[in-house]
Amino acid sequence: MEQKVIIYTQETCPPCFAEKEWLKSNNISFEERDIRKNSQYMNEVIGYGASATPVTVIIKDGSQEVVMGFKQEELQSILAID
Repeated sequence: MEQKVIIYTQETCPPCFAEKEWLKSNNISFEERDIRKNSQYMNEVIGYGASATPVTVIIKDGSQEVVMGFKQEELQSILAID
């Protein structure tokens, strides 16, 4: 099972930092996209209907899940973390 995790963040976002640390502690690799450093990333977040970070996009088995905010239980379920 191949999966890709993308997390949209910004430097002044405590939940973004907490989620990144949580992902690292669970050995989940991810691509970070800072919406303040790249306007394309900001447009992508807006396209998902989000108005705040973090926004996490998980692509696996050909499907895509989007999680708005740091929702640990939802992420655990999608990423199959015990």
